[in-house]
Amino acid sequence: MLFLTENAQSIVTDLAAQPGQSGAAGLRIVSESEVEPALLVSTAAAPEPGDVTVEQDGATVYLDQTAALLLDDKILDAAVHPDGKVEFALAVQP
Repeated sequence: MLFLTENAQSIVTDLAAQPGQSGAAGLRIVSESEVEPALLVSTAAAPEPGDVTVEQDGATVYLDQTAALLLDDKILDAAVHPDGKVEFALAVQP
């Protein structure tokens, strides 16, 4: 199952707590293409039907079925750059 670093947990929690988000808000990761895997990351008010929910220390991530398979053995890390942009990175779990 996808594992979140402490940085990722903090950033996902902060994104979900932005004004206008619901109590079930989280980060949503979807696969854009089944031919050549590419992932799209956005905030979501709630999961879509069929999404897999990953909850870790208050951070919620929703994964579509394809993303859930692709990320099953991955670690999600995140950082905020000085210009305010959030960058996510993946690594393979040891």
